[in-house]
Amino acid sequence: MDDSNDLFANLDKQPQLVRAPSRPADPLVQAAKRAAPAPRDGSDSYSAADIEVLEGLEPVRRRPGMYIGGTDEKALHHLFAEVIDNSMDEAVAGHASFIEVELSADGFLTVTDNGRGIPVDPHPKFKDKSALEVIMTTLHAGGKFDSKVYETSGGLHGVGVSVVNALSDQLEVEVARARRLYRQRFSRGKPQGPLELLGEVQNRRGTRTRFHPDPEIFGKGAAFEPARLYRMARSKAYLFGGVQIRWSCDPSLIKEKDDTPTKAEFHFPGGLKDYLAASLDGDFQVTREIFAGKSEKQGGHASLEWAVTWYGGDGFLNSYCNTIPTNEGGTHEAGFRNVLTRGLRAYGDLTGNKRASVVTSEDVMISAAGMLSVFIREPEFVGQTKDRLATVEAIRIVENAIRDPFDHWLAANPQEATKLLDWVIARADERVRRRQEKEVSRKTAVRKLRLPGKLADCTQNAAAGAEIFIVEGDSAGGSAKQARDRAMQAVLPLRGKILNVASAGNDKLAANQTIADLIQALGCGTRSKYRDEDLRYDRVIIMTDADVDGAHIASLLMTFFFQEMPSLIRGGHLYMAVPPLYSIRQGGKVAYARDDAHKDELLRTEFTGRGKVEIGRFKGLGEMMAAQLKETTMDPRKRTLLRVDVIDREDATKDAVDALMGTKPEARFRFIQERAEFAETEGLDI
Repeated sequence: MDDSNDLFANLDKQPQLVRAPSRPADPLVQAAKRAAPAPRDGSDSYSAADIEVLEGLEPVRRRPGMYIGGTDEKALHHLFAEVIDNSMDEAVAGHASFIEVELSADGFLTVTDNGRGIPVDPHPKFKDKSALEVIMTTLHAGGKFDSKVYETSGGLHGVGVSVVNALSDQLEVEVARARRLYRQRFSRGKPQGPLELLGEVQNRRGTRTRFHPDPEIFGKGAAFEPARLYRMARSKAYLFGGVQIRWSCDPSLIKEKDDTPTKAEFHFPGGLKDYLAASLDGDFQVTREIFAGKSEKQGGHASLEWAVTWYGGDGFLNSYCNTIPTNEGGTHEAGFRNVLTRGLRAYGDLTGNKRASVVTSEDVMISAAGMLSVFIREPEFVGQTKDRLATVEAIRIVENAIRDPFDHWLAANPQEATKLLDWVIARADERVRRRQEKEVSRKTAVRKLRLPGKLADCTQNAAAGAEIFIVEGDSAGGSAKQARDRAMQAVLPLRGKILNVASAGNDKLAANQTIADLIQALGCGTRSKYRDEDLRYDRVIIMTDADVDGAHIASLLMTFFFQEMPSLIRGGHLYMAVPPLYSIRQGGKVAYARDDAHKDELLRTEFTGRGKVEIGRFKGLGEMMAAQLKETTMDPRKRTLLRVDVIDREDATKDAVDALMGTKPEARFRFIQERAEFAETEGLDI
């Protein structure tokens, strides 16, 4: 290939400069070049010496949240979970039959098992350290990376117990193996001496871990809560019927109203079925029997246990993977929901109940009380705290294991199965009805009010934080639509003055389109049919002109709400906007006054300098620029709202409304006569 085809052939040659046509130098550019400071190198402030390499367990102490989720009470008790999970792995593998948990008065927590014991012989890779020391002081060191030692286990990364060691100011491990007892002490992740041989022991084997959480990490005074430890230990016994867990706690740690026992033994051969029955504690159940079962596999992988029933309370599903609680659920819970929903739908098809087709997993689980425990080889969790299972295979494992037993359980108990199906269908009907009642569809409102100048709805669906501005006329409505926040502010223009509902008959009320539009837009019904949960907006804001006509329209609207939707006022949903009546300008300074008194105050306090003061009076909201309307009346950060409340007795307020707004002029005359002495003549607009 010759140089003509080589893109890089001339890179080593000196480039030729192409001069641009000469132009006179710009003096401003030259001055800027002279004034600009030279860029700083900064390399002397950031060098190789600034690069830290954290070794051993130092990363855990620097960032404990990455390993146990934080330094709060939940994270503190996660230390116990890490230690007891190791003992449970020994029990599930068939090497331990009991686990002892002891909380001492000095705050130390001790977990003992009769498993094989942590190996103490020298590690092949670190010949000057025992395997025990390597496990306790090295991240990602353990016997659970493959399936040779444990077919299934809660530990995955070789991190758990070394994290406990790093976050404990004192930790002591005793190991009984081959009739010999060994001990090693640690502090904040560092060995406080070599592995000690304490002598020979008879009839003892396993591991004993005693530790105290570091106050430098968890704060001074941080301590384990006996009740929480008790519940955690008891749940482990339910999860594996082959282990006995012995609990003991110093009596001085039990508070007055705490019913946690100082000593207890847990052994539940019935497993999750017993756990669920104890949790419900005699509550009403839809079916007589709990649907429960086990699926055991050779080696433990893909084994699972479940228990579920339906009752009158709020549903819950407690799930576990390899005895680790997955509080945030995961793929195994998804499989559980799927198989129960499909099973009930299939039973509905089998029995000819067509209504079963509308059942969703939400309908099935909303009143279900369930327990689910799976054992999976090398499971995948979200995060070190293992709160959520991410293993996709778990969906298939759970569905395959439960599908046939659930179908057989339903077929073998037709009366109970029909009762359960009817119960779930009732939940589905309730869901549909609740959705129809609570969601007065915005599309319906817009479709009915599609004429120009009618409802301009906000984009958000939730009522919380949403607002509707009720304005007079298309002109004001146009300005308000431009000034609003489309996400959470709706605008409903009214055509002319609203009907005076206090003096109108029911026939006029029913025939009035403006009233009908307003009721439809709010969606909450009127009088006895009013439902606060169906109100489509959090705030209903009356926004009228700041003059006498505007006050009259506002009084008509308040009369409507007081008579037709009094609960809307009681719920604190009705507001009055406060638009300005005057704009005051002096040079570049602008202020807005809501009335004459406010105008005089601003002129006296704010506009005292030289220059001509220009005062403009707004004839109405429609005359205001959209930016002015937003700044003064609609922007939540700057506006003033007056909440409408009933401050007197409601019956007295009703009498006043009837007198002023009703059909009897003599009642209004009498009302004025009785209160004439309280009127301020300056405030009258005659």
